[in-house]
Amino acid sequence: MVGSVWAALGLTLTCISALSLVSPAWLQTPSFSFGILTYCSSPQDDSWNQSCETFGSLQDIPDFAWKVSVVMLLGGWLLLAFNALLLLSWALAPKGLCHRRGGGPMPGVQAAAAASTILGLLVFPISLASPFAKEACETSSLYYAGKCQLGWGYVTAILNAVLSSLLPMMRWPQKTTVQGRVIVFSRDSERIVLMPEMNT
Repeated sequence: MVGSVWAALGLTLTCISALSLVSPAWLQTPSFSFGILTYCSSPQDDSWNQSCETFGSLQDIPDFAWKVSVVMLLGGWLLLAFNALLLLSWALAPKGLCHRRGGGPMPGVQAAAAASTILGLLVFPISLASPFAKEACETSSLYYAGKCQLGWGYVTAILNAVLSSLLPMMRWPQKTTVQGRVIVFSRDSERIVLMPEMNT
């Protein structure tokens, strides 16, 4: 049951991350919006009639900081996807095949995915000083969006990064060493017999 919950959470985070990566609504004006991988433009009076394009390769991305951000965010997404597959296989594996723990097989993979995503999100606003962003947002500069407004794609990516970074903290195995005694119940005398713990 616990494995199924973690697998569902892992798959949900992976899907939300993919949705935010392909979204063109990271920064937007009334007639133009762009995301990490796509950008869209629309006539001033008709926001439903958009034409969108995708950056085909890293060479098409207009700024070096933007390229670094894309690599970090895609790396974080790949790690999230890998972790989701691990959690799914762990949840579906027969009980005797692997040792079951409360939080899944590899919380470090999700922690690395969260770190990569957070770094990518912090690097992306550096690209607001690029000619592409200055043309779209007019007065944009380093960490300043100018006339562009924050869109739902960037906000979703931030929330996903926060959730991805909090979940591994809840999953780290808690090891507690308890020194105690073995309690043996005797049916004949209905009393408790305390025996010292044996180290084997």
